[in-house]
Parts: sequence; C-alpha cells; structure tokens
Amino acid sequence: MKIASVADIKAHFSAYLRAAARGPVVVTRSGKAVGILLAVDDEEELERLVVGYSARLRRILDAARERIRAGAGIRHEDLWQDLEAGPETKRPSSRRRTAREARQAMAKTRPRLSA
Repeated sequence: MKIASVADIKAHFSAYLRAAARGPVVVTRSGKAVGILLAVDDEEELERLVVGYSARLRRILDAARERIRAGAGIRHEDLWQDLEAGPETKRPSSRRRTAREARQAMAKTRPRLSA
C-alpha cells in the first residue's frame, strides 16, 4: 500500500493510477488520510463500490431493518417458499403473515427518500 500527498498525486496522477493496480494508494493532506485510490477490475466491482458507499442506500437499509424489528418483515423461509411457489399459489392460513401483508405493512412505514 502506497501513501502519497494530494500534491504528489496531482503531479503524477497516471503513475499513481498504475500503482493502484498493485494495491490501494492512500491520499493524504497535511499528513492526514483524506481519500484512497483503488483500481477497479470490472463494471460490477465499480457498481458494488459505488452502491456500498451510497448514503441513500444506507438510509433504505436502515429503514428496512427498523421495519423488520417492528415486525413488518417475513421470515427467511417464508420468503423463499413464496418465491418458489409463484404468484398464483395461496398460502396456508397458519402463517404469521403473508408476503402481501408484509409488503402492505412496509409500504405504510416506508420513508420518502429524495435523491
């Protein structure tokens, strides 16, 4: 892993891009880390990086976790059973909550997010 100042990276950007292919390059300003230069092998990896640091996605996931804690979710097993059964299959009445009921409950608590 390399460490370089903003000024050095500005002056030798293409060299640091090549160095990033071998490992992360930590970017510093006044001796403190302020960024990192990473090589990306393909578009999927780039998408994972961008989505992973998305504040909007983080808010959506936090809201989803809260809905699950409040009982608006469905069990893992029930989700897969619903997916495998398809949209036309009726569910037994002994289940805690149907997928439709869970979606309706989530829709009521879903936060409005702006981009």
